[in-house]
Amino acid sequence: MLGILTVLLSSFVLTFHNVTVRVLFSEHLVLGLFLLGGYVKPDLQNSFLLMFMRMLLVVPLMASLSFKLYPSALKELKDLFNRNAASSVLHERRDILIQALGCGVLMFVYIASLYIAIGLIPTGIALTLFFTYPVFTALLSWRFFGDRPTLFRWLVIGIILVGSALTIPQSSATYSSHTIAIGIFASVSAGIVYAFYCIIAQKCLEKFHPVPFTWISFACTLLLSGVSLLFWPAKSAQLDWTPLWIGSIFSGLVSFIGHTLNNVGIRMVGASTASIIGSSSPALTALVAWVTISETLNVIQSVGIGIVTLGIALLSAEGFVKSLKYKS
Repeated sequence: MLGILTVLLSSFVLTFHNVTVRVLFSEHLVLGLFLLGGYVKPDLQNSFLLMFMRMLLVVPLMASLSFKLYPSALKELKDLFNRNAASSVLHERRDILIQALGCGVLMFVYIASLYIAIGLIPTGIALTLFFTYPVFTALLSWRFFGDRPTLFRWLVIGIILVGSALTIPQSSATYSSHTIAIGIFASVSAGIVYAFYCIIAQKCLEKFHPVPFTWISFACTLLLSGVSLLFWPAKSAQLDWTPLWIGSIFSGLVSFIGHTLNNVGIRMVGASTASIIGSSSPALTALVAWVTISETLNVIQSVGIGIVTLGIALLSAEGFVKSLKYKS
């Protein structure tokens, strides 16, 4: 029960991060009281900048708190680089390090893509398209592990894709067809990359604690976003730094809390159960975006989000039932 509540809370917390990113990219009336936002354009360079600013807070914060949350964190990190051990132990440590660093690279890529999507299309739609990642996880499991989708799984995948199609906004004065196309591509790309992240993370978390694992992923994202800014710098002279730092600090705090809770939840209840609970994220995001920044969707788009949420829950439930049968 505690694990379920942990994952559910992580989904709710992370919706505030997504809404904050949306506000930084485009102007909104927040809580019907304050006109805020539109401080940076939703492009790749500014996505790197927001990531760097956010991780600049999160990485040292997590380093300081991880020793209190998990006293063995430093020892486990040092052990990954310790060469004074048997060859079998060294091989296992090398695999864990490669997996953790690989997840860090994947986190950097999917966050950059998702930031662009959130900046270009409504937050609820961007997150709905992103949360089609269980479809790609199922296909990747078939490709790499020989886990052929059942007829039920194919039907659910079809349901998710139909629901996703219903959420796509029509071109208008607010959203041009070009903007919509880039937003959709960025959202789906983020989902595909995140599917790889989930598969590798589940394997790594079987032997590595969520606290140091999350820190490594975030540290990699900080490093890669900083290096990216050296090659593709944002136009800093045109930026309003005060609200950017305030938004980045808030975004970093909720992101840190949300990802840590999610990884702890995965360890407690498993990836299958966590993904069932996490399927509520698109609907939660749309609801929070509506309450906080009055971001509305039409009836068809709302139905599409509901269909995708149901499809993801059904797809995740199949894996959960299968794991219970395997254990019994």
